[in-house]
Amino acid sequence: MAEAADFPGTSPSPARRWLRRTAALLAGAPLLAGMLQLSAEPTAHAAAPSAPADATGSNTVDVSLNKLTPTAPTDGDTLTVSGTVTNEGKQTVTGAQVGLRLGPVLNGRSQIDSAAKRTGYRPGADGTEVGGKYVKKFSKLAPGIRQDFSISVPVKALDLGADGVYQLGVSLTGRTAAQPWSQVLGFERTFLPWQSGATGTKTKTTYLWPLISTSHLTAETGSDEQQTPVFTDDDLGKELAPGGRLEQMLSLGRQLDVTWVIDPDLLASVDHMTRSYRVQTADGKSTTAGKNQAVAKDWLNKLEQTVKAEKDKKVVALPFADPDLASLAHNGRTFTGSLSQLKDATDAGALAVESILHVKPQSDFAWPVNGALDPSIVDVSTSAGAHSVIARSDSLRDGSALPYTPNAARPIGGGTTAVVADARLSTAFQGDMTGAESSTLAVQEFLAQSLMVTLQDPDKQRSIVVAPQRMPSASQAQSMAKALTALSDERWSQPQDLSAAAKAKPDPAATTQVPSARSYPASLRKQELPKSAFKSIQNTQNKLKRFQTILSEPDRVITPFGRAIDREMSTSWRGRPAEAATFRQGVEHYLTTLVEQVALIKKSDAKLSGRSATIPVTVQNNLVQGVDHMVLRLTSENPTRLKIGGKAYYEQPVKVAGGHAQSVKFTTTANANGPVPVYAQLYTEDGQPYGEAVQFDVNVTEITLTVMLVIAGGVLLLVLAGFRMYTQRKRAARQQAEEGPEDGPDGESGTEPGEDDPEQPSDPTPDTAPESTDPSDTGERVDR
Repeated sequence: MAEAADFPGTSPSPARRWLRRTAALLAGAPLLAGMLQLSAEPTAHAAAPSAPADATGSNTVDVSLNKLTPTAPTDGDTLTVSGTVTNEGKQTVTGAQVGLRLGPVLNGRSQIDSAAKRTGYRPGADGTEVGGKYVKKFSKLAPGIRQDFSISVPVKALDLGADGVYQLGVSLTGRTAAQPWSQVLGFERTFLPWQSGATGTKTKTTYLWPLISTSHLTAETGSDEQQTPVFTDDDLGKELAPGGRLEQMLSLGRQLDVTWVIDPDLLASVDHMTRSYRVQTADGKSTTAGKNQAVAKDWLNKLEQTVKAEKDKKVVALPFADPDLASLAHNGRTFTGSLSQLKDATDAGALAVESILHVKPQSDFAWPVNGALDPSIVDVSTSAGAHSVIARSDSLRDGSALPYTPNAARPIGGGTTAVVADARLSTAFQGDMTGAESSTLAVQEFLAQSLMVTLQDPDKQRSIVVAPQRMPSASQAQSMAKALTALSDERWSQPQDLSAAAKAKPDPAATTQVPSARSYPASLRKQELPKSAFKSIQNTQNKLKRFQTILSEPDRVITPFGRAIDREMSTSWRGRPAEAATFRQGVEHYLTTLVEQVALIKKSDAKLSGRSATIPVTVQNNLVQGVDHMVLRLTSENPTRLKIGGKAYYEQPVKVAGGHAQSVKFTTTANANGPVPVYAQLYTEDGQPYGEAVQFDVNVTEITLTVMLVIAGGVLLLVLAGFRMYTQRKRAARQQAEEGPEDGPDGESGTEPGEDDPEQPSDPTPDTAPESTDPSDTGERVDR
């Protein structure tokens, strides 16, 4: 078209020449590409499967391996692999075929790690297809369509060689319109542990089975005799109910040979739920009745039956509420009372397990978060009585020169043993196990690592420990149980309890050096309880100590608040700082509320209108129990004007029954007029102030001169009136004596009844003259 546009007889312009050349190249490109393809087709076809493409390649189809049975086959078994394939590309896959690929035997644990991290298909490294009739074919696989597959192959057909761990892959091969040759479009790999029979030397494996939950109990209890407990919520009932996390842990664990690691706080909480209990409402202002007594009783009864059937050494009791040892070591040990609280938690934990489950547990094991150690964590752990610390091999790392996995027990000095759990096995089930594929892959990798430990040195007896996450989900617990069930045939592993693992002979080549504080993982340190948390805990402890000294029944307060303080230090608060702070504030607020139930009643100003008076001060006790061992001190701010008990202040003992008030009276003495500030303050017997002081004024009023004169005049009038009566009586007696007595019938003198007696010799002589009957002179006083 460019040439047609030119005028005849003229040469093309440069721009037109460039356009013609470009067009010629574009026209010849398909022919050149065809020639290159013909000359290099074999090479291109061989490289095609690994070449990246939008619609093709090993990631075009998602292969999900959902089930592999048996997990560790033997000679006579048939291996069945099931799953799904889903076309995630934009083009239909034709001639699709799912097959198994058996890879080479792996030579060490690190090779298992590398294979597990690899994604996609790698020619040569992922083995050849078993082929034959052991495939599943699909004529086509449309985009977005999922198809199920299941392939069963006799183990003999796999032609397995020596015992070991083999790669096992599931591949989907097919073609697309863009790449119309057969290639691997999807791939998934796992591991096949192969042990044809029992080994001569088995690895002793200790698997910890933790029964731990978050804190659910508050410090609050009812005022009844049973002290009905109050829960923050009723979520624990969901964990105990059929299908719940703790129900699954118990049901699965009962069928396994494991060591039970129990948080006594969980046991105590479930035990409380078997009886009447209350649950806080959402606003925290009231409570409702709990309704999960039945599931709590059933769960607790099953656990008791399980541990009773086993030996006591298979039950390990953590300190009460599973305190965060690393947080305590790094942020709390400088606060007074924190280490003693840990010791109390250890003793309380052992007692709770023994009293509820009726077995004597091992209580000398400490379990820091993720088994991460440094010297301060070891010091804190042993301060509470632990002789063994459960660590992990990614904390106490062995040198690369050690060609095998050593025994778990390591002496780390001071008579303390570090029981080092295997990190690979311990973290095998920490991911999301809700999907069938993730669970299957985790189980197979766990078994592969377990077998490889034995194969590292088949003649060397090993004792290893597996310490999984503290609170496995229900799906994680199911995956763990599936793996342990596969180990139960004891072909290369045999169970062992934790106590025996701690006493196993240490490997002389294993490291015993505790990592420095700088080596502690920063990610774990960020999750620790801060120093402010331990400061709050210390304040609560101090307030509790003062409060309990005045109570007639201190155990009703010491026990619930002591265990609540344990919960404030729980490992379960990691990753939940806001919830942890709320819980601490709730404990301290409730304790403050109880403390304020014993207080002085506010008093109005008093008036003192004399030199001495009695002042009453009232103590109110709104607690259920009585208070004692207190003194009430009344202090005068101006003892020159007002003294109390003859001095500046006076104290009296106080004892008040529960729900009553008691008035305490103080004698005061005034020396001058005017108001005097007076303070009333309660104290404990050791001299610590209790509660707030009450201040009031005593207004002193002296007796005035006018009042004194009035009183004196009144007294004088009374004296004069008495004197007048006395003189009149004497005058009348004298007159009777002068008249003489009348004779009686017998001629003897006598008196008539009712007359005055004659004057006696002892009567005094009248000091006034006889009264005259004559008229008085002017101005003469007349007695009337």
